This record gives sequence, structure tokens and C-alpha cells, in this order.
Amino acid sequence: MEKRDVFAAIDEIEGQMGNVHAELGSLKKQVIHLLEENKRLSLENQHLRKLLRLEELPEGAPSEQRAQDQRPAVPELVVEDAVVGEGYDNLARIYNEGFHICNVYYGHLRTEGDCLFCLSFLNK
Repeated sequence: MEKRDVFAAIDEIEGQMGNVHAELGSLKKQVIHLLEENKRLSLENQHLRKLLRLEELPEGAPSEQRAQDQRPAVPELVVEDAVVGEGYDNLARIYNEGFHICNVYYGHLRTEGDCLFCLSFLNK
């Protein structure tokens, strides 16, 4: 085998490795998209099941129980007799459902536990 043949073979293998790397990156993006969609659909199913359970409550059920089933368990801030914090409650709910609320990764699925950016945003 001549030197040029060896160089051509190495060059061909390098090209194939580049193609494999590109395909692997594409597959990784698809898996991330599928995981995010799966999480979103799971959360939607939970929400729909909760709504179905709410509709199945007997007519004589206390209104407090119905109100608890409809609202998230995040405390509200009261300032000067006005309810403040509905937006905060929504962001806290989204974060608890497993999504980022920080400006860096907003809307992406949290896969590695808590996000310091999101937590600092919630603590403001």
C-alpha cells in the first residue's frame, strides 16, 4: 500500500466519522424533542384527569374542596388589600411541573434537577 492510498483511506474514514457524528447530533435533538413532548403530554393528562375528578365530585361537596382542586398550592402575596402574585404563582407552577422559567432556558424541560437561574428568579 502506498502512502497516498493510506492517506486516502484515513481521509475517507475521517469523513465517515464526521457523518456519523452529525447523525448522532441529529438523533440527540430528536430524543430531546420527544422527551419534552412526552413530559408536556403527561402534564396535560394529569391536568385533564384532575378536571375529570373535579367534575365527578358530588353536587353537595363543599365549595372549599372544589376551590382547592382548581388552584395551585402556592401562597399569594397581599399588598394594600390587593392580590399580587398571580404571575408568580403561574411561574412557580410551571417550574414545579419540570420546566425552566429563567431567561436562559425558558420553557425547556429541566432534566438535571433544580436550576439555579430559575431558583434565583423565584426568590426575587
